[in-house]
Amino acid sequence: VQLQASGGGLVQAGGSLTLGCTASGRSFSGYVVAWFRQAPGKEREFVAAINWSGTSTYYTDVVKGRFTISRDNAKGTVNLQMNSLKPEDTAVYYCATGGSPERSTRYYGLWGQGTLVTVSS
Repeated sequence: VQLQASGGGLVQAGGSLTLGCTASGRSFSGYVVAWFRQAPGKEREFVAAINWSGTSTYYTDVVKGRFTISRDNAKGTVNLQMNSLKPEDTAVYYCATGGSPERSTRYYGLWGQGTLVTVSS
């Protein structure tokens, strides 16, 4: 089973990107899916999470109102729509699956390879 994150790229400040996370080998429809990010020289930090049904979402304060996490279990995808991007959003973004919407990496057992988001000023 593997997770694959995609959709990263270079965007100007104020722009938008949509990241996608898909699973191969097994559906993640019964799991919480979260996005984390890691900037150079910093620890990996929680960004957003969505419960298995998509009815509850969770965000770190600095992205509230700008990022939206969603999932389509039929298609096996979880997206992170990122609007009003700022240079400080620059990081490698990772998707991960877990049993509950925790904000610590220790609660997530399966990780994608990461996709780089670079926001220029």
